[in-house]
Amino acid sequence: MATSHPSEIVRGDSPDSPSHAANIYGASAAEGEWLDETEDDDDIFEPTTDESEDVEFFDPSEDVEADFHDAEDGMSGVEIEFSVENGESGTQDDDGGTENEAGDSRTEASTTTGGPSRVQVPTQIMQLLGHAGLRRIFANHRAGGSGITLQLDDGNEILDDGLGGLATRRRRCAKGSSNKFPPVPSEEGKKLMHGGVFGSNEYYRDTTRKRNTRLARKLMSRELGAGRGQSTRTSSAISQGMIPSSNADTIIHYNSRCYSGQFSEDGNFFFSCAQDFKVRMYDTSNPYSWKYYKTVVYPYGQWTITDASLSPDNKWLAYSSIRSIVCLAPTDPSSSGEPFLLDFSDMGGRGSRGVRGFNGGFSQFGIWSIRFSGDGREIVAGTSDHSVYVYDLETRQSILSIPGHNDDVNAVCFGDSNSPHILYSGSDDTTIKVWDRRSMGDSREAGVFMGHTEGLTYVDSKGDGRYVLSNGKDQTMKLWDLRKMIPTEKASELDPSRFTNGFDYRFMSYDEKDYEPHPHDCSLVTFRGHRVLKTLIRCHFSPPGSTNSRYVYSGSEDGSVYIYNMDATLAGKVNVNQATHHSRPRDPDLYASHYEPEGGRNRGAWKTCVRDASWHPNAPIIAATSWNGWGMSTGTCTTHSWNDGAEDDEGEPKMGLRVDQRLEMDDDLYDDPRSLRDGRLMNHYRARLRSHRVAATNEAAEDDGSHW
Repeated sequence: MATSHPSEIVRGDSPDSPSHAANIYGASAAEGEWLDETEDDDDIFEPTTDESEDVEFFDPSEDVEADFHDAEDGMSGVEIEFSVENGESGTQDDDGGTENEAGDSRTEASTTTGGPSRVQVPTQIMQLLGHAGLRRIFANHRAGGSGITLQLDDGNEILDDGLGGLATRRRRCAKGSSNKFPPVPSEEGKKLMHGGVFGSNEYYRDTTRKRNTRLARKLMSRELGAGRGQSTRTSSAISQGMIPSSNADTIIHYNSRCYSGQFSEDGNFFFSCAQDFKVRMYDTSNPYSWKYYKTVVYPYGQWTITDASLSPDNKWLAYSSIRSIVCLAPTDPSSSGEPFLLDFSDMGGRGSRGVRGFNGGFSQFGIWSIRFSGDGREIVAGTSDHSVYVYDLETRQSILSIPGHNDDVNAVCFGDSNSPHILYSGSDDTTIKVWDRRSMGDSREAGVFMGHTEGLTYVDSKGDGRYVLSNGKDQTMKLWDLRKMIPTEKASELDPSRFTNGFDYRFMSYDEKDYEPHPHDCSLVTFRGHRVLKTLIRCHFSPPGSTNSRYVYSGSEDGSVYIYNMDATLAGKVNVNQATHHSRPRDPDLYASHYEPEGGRNRGAWKTCVRDASWHPNAPIIAATSWNGWGMSTGTCTTHSWNDGAEDDEGEPKMGLRVDQRLEMDDDLYDDPRSLRDGRLMNHYRARLRSHRVAATNEAAEDDGSHW
């Protein structure tokens, strides 16, 4: 009989990092028990409450007995500045301003109507404003059609809440103010684009017609040898200009959300991770015609498969969940054995935390990110206990544990593909830390990157030991140079929590007016435009083979893949939502999203959130893995290729081919969603889905018996 362990990790707060909500791992659960998705915090809408730390509320139902002072003592020297916007007053001068008849420069009247009134007062009269009688006056004023905002001298604002009470909020920047954001195009980015490290610049452009040269003219110029010694340069410019389009070649449908998907370094292999704890593998040696390979399962996972990494020789796939166990499975399709279980909590007696694996029934931390080293001998992991672990595959134990962050480590990677010494780790504490394993006698980082004002969702290394890319919940992607990191001594004097608001990216929309630049930002380029909401959205460098390392790109909550030049300008956009819209019938049995509040106008509508994307290393193809479907309750993996602007192709199959997870044709995917109103068709569609689920359940049951 299963027993409960108080130290077992139970995931109940977020679809991603626990600190993205409450970061609690203390609840108990039955041994080996699967997480009930209905109990996850991700399925519960949590509106902002009056206890928010950013806002202080006055209870309008409560009479506050304030201690008032004499007006002569407390109000002396008070100047009140206000503007009335409910009528015309005064005459307009030549400069476009207004003057009242008395000539009082402290009172200005606007010629517009219907706007709120604003009164600026010092903090001295705050106690007076708390009187119940005055609150009733403000309530009557609001009922009359206009509101009052009292602006304090400390930058905050006091609002009439419309119910006879007052509330405090933080003052926002003026609408349209963009000088706080880095300029676009970025001067540093321009230098990088002209430096040769990130692609090459076209030496020829059709200046007569003032338009970019099409592929045919570029090929002709190359064949004619236009420009001495420019053949190689022309070939590079041709490849880097072939950005995939929004039209989808193939739409692979899954019955659960897709969390990540990546090509192998040689482009012959692709894997996708889904919330049903399965990793599907595909043969992509022909990138335009995929073949289903095999499926591996994570037994007893929590919430989802969080990450996966392919060994450099493509023979092994490591994949993780919100547990301390990493599964290692062979990619050989003829191998049907169970995956090896790697316990990252096993330190071989050197500070081991005594965390037992699946049979032990509990786990003390979850793993958010894993990566193979360049030599394939080690795996690095970022965990929920604010640490970075390095696991040695030969000794089958963790050889290094670095508790170097103050919050969850959401992303890790090696700095150099040819060396295991330099590590990067990105955390919810808003920092990226650089670790040099050759000089860690004091267990301190080699340096720190600061610039994000909210938690990190992903980090990606260019593999040259110099450049690293990051995505943040402050809705920015940043490029960093190892030579410009903040030294450890200086970073230790800074408190990153002072520069963040603790934005809840899962349920809230980000207001740019609340953004404040980081005073110690050491990044090279800042990219803006995509949306990092609802989940840990990933970003990457474009590959050197198919793009000449010209771009950086990121998924987005609005259903697109954003492709940026290095100067922060937008180079292209792959609209996955447009390509997949209504590409499968609605099925209430698969609807499991609760991101919209009850009764929300868009609840249950078709939505797309691109969580990850991968650019093929040798072909102009992007594969995007997404939460995609009715209410974002299912997932897709879509392939998008460069087609020179064509809306369709002449070959077979036609663009937009819809297939299931095994790449098999399914006619039901082509049914009009509205046709499901017919009861017989609905029952038929549900019966087919249930048959698939029953087969999967039987398979999982066999796995359960073998592991127990």
